[in-house]
Amino acid sequence: MTVLQALATVTEALPAAEDRPGQQQMAVAVAAAIDNGRHLVVQAGTGTGKTIGYLVPTILAGKRVVVATATKALQDQLAAKDLPFLQEHLAMPFDFAVLKGRSNYICMQRVREIQDAATGQLELEDFAITTKAEIGRLVAWSGTTDTGDQASLDWAPSDRSWKAVSVGSEECPGAAKCPMGGICFAEAARERASVADVVVVNMHLYGLHVGSGGLILPEHDVVVMDEAHQLEDIMSDTVGLQVAGGRFANLAVVLKRILDDPTVLAGIAEAPATVRDALVPFLGQRLSSPFPDAVQGMLVDVRQRIQKAQDALRAIKTDVADAKTRVERGQQLATRLQDTIDLALAARAGYVSFVSGGPEYPRLEIAPLEVGGVLERGVWSKRTAVLCSATIPSSLGPRVGLPAEGFDEIDVGSPFDYATNAMLYCALHLPDPRSPAFAPAVHDELVALITAAGGRTLALFTSWKAMDAAADAVRARVSVPVLTQRDFPKTALVKAFSDDEHACLFATAGFFQGVDIPGRTLSLVVIDRIPFPRPDDPLLSARREQLGAAAFKLIDLPRATMLLAQATGRLIRNARDRGVVAVMDPRLGKANYRWDIVKALPPMKRTRERAVAEAFLREITA
Repeated sequence: MTVLQALATVTEALPAAEDRPGQQQMAVAVAAAIDNGRHLVVQAGTGTGKTIGYLVPTILAGKRVVVATATKALQDQLAAKDLPFLQEHLAMPFDFAVLKGRSNYICMQRVREIQDAATGQLELEDFAITTKAEIGRLVAWSGTTDTGDQASLDWAPSDRSWKAVSVGSEECPGAAKCPMGGICFAEAARERASVADVVVVNMHLYGLHVGSGGLILPEHDVVVMDEAHQLEDIMSDTVGLQVAGGRFANLAVVLKRILDDPTVLAGIAEAPATVRDALVPFLGQRLSSPFPDAVQGMLVDVRQRIQKAQDALRAIKTDVADAKTRVERGQQLATRLQDTIDLALAARAGYVSFVSGGPEYPRLEIAPLEVGGVLERGVWSKRTAVLCSATIPSSLGPRVGLPAEGFDEIDVGSPFDYATNAMLYCALHLPDPRSPAFAPAVHDELVALITAAGGRTLALFTSWKAMDAAADAVRARVSVPVLTQRDFPKTALVKAFSDDEHACLFATAGFFQGVDIPGRTLSLVVIDRIPFPRPDDPLLSARREQLGAAAFKLIDLPRATMLLAQATGRLIRNARDRGVVAVMDPRLGKANYRWDIVKALPPMKRTRERAVAEAFLREITA
């Protein structure tokens, strides 16, 4: 069976079967890439059906494939919907497995440790009543679940409850040293992955696999990077280092379960405050090499505290299996943290150090200036890679180190009729975004457009300050509800907006992507300004210095274009959707780089006249 024949068989079984030329083009290109051993970058617009477009040819090729998604939500969608559907309708049989980091699975050893051996009662003196109740539910669930995966719960436990019954990879001693290793859910997931034809992971776990030298995932022939526009940033996070107070707080919890030395325990418990106090003065800044005295001294100090804990752990002699496991878990966590501090103290060429986070929880980050070398050694030279997304930055290949002559790039478009159903309005008459007059002018535009649309608006802002100011100014001037990102958690906020067709939702960068609201509820997307990255971002600043004059074209412009395209993609989610994207930033119509951005957006009809946009909104919402 050819790829196109298999694809036709599969898509005909979909509830709303339709011909998708872009999906067919993508599937043929993926098959050719696997056959020829050449990497492939695919821009597949909204509605293409890119998941089926890459799964069918990779499965038919008979190769072991790892699909690395940018989010756990997409990972769960593949496991619960797309792959079972293909197992039912694709002629070629295959097995698949989902693999997540250890902290996503309930730990049976932790469940055992919090139960009294004699009575079976939970020993939870340090927890609040509601937390105890949640832990009790999780313990009961551990005896009925097949996977132990938190995602399979039909309720959401608090972070503290889940952490009480799970462990991270940094503290797990491994199945061989754990009394409950034989029934470990994380190990069972790894076993399933080791023999599966398709393994689904998130991109963070894949980054850890690359950073470990290939020790986490099974050998594979093909890797698919879904939502590949996030690859560079995720790889920077996972192959870099972090020192944060939370790691010491976690170590203190683990040590408290096995040590009885108040001095040692106090030293670790007080370390988060020591880390915070040393880092806060440098928040948002790059650090010199060697580090400033305050940071250098803090790292040496906390390392010595960890060493005292290590000495105390080594002094424990016990034959009790559970106690041995607790000791090994503490040693593992302490050793990993010491190793991170040692690497931080050893200034490494090609890395930049900076302080991120907020005043309460700052963290020292040490990230590579380039991820291309790591990816070349860990991915590009070892297997065929398919990178796909609805929006691919123009500089993606060079930024992630794809060999210049070793990859192909295609854009299969979108099946949606943007030219008929969507309009791009640029408010050219507005002041420069740096002018004090800009914000009031944006508020006037919002009122007029929201009124024309009868609500039904997702307004996206590049800062919380701009969002708050707009909400305060607009609420008093429109007759429809205005929700903001401060009102509810993201899932509840999207539901509240979706349930009220006339509501407006004002949000920040977190809503530029990953929000799917089809139908008339969302007929207008407003973007306050072109989302250029912050000029003072420490890591990007270092990368800009490295590139010199080419930095704007290779870093700032592609990132802004990609984010604007992602935000624009919130509007048209199915073939029947219609609406307006309004960009308040006049640079979109005046700057010399404007066409680089406009050409990356869907092919919407364009206008500079607000009256034209208002008339279109009234027409489609009548």
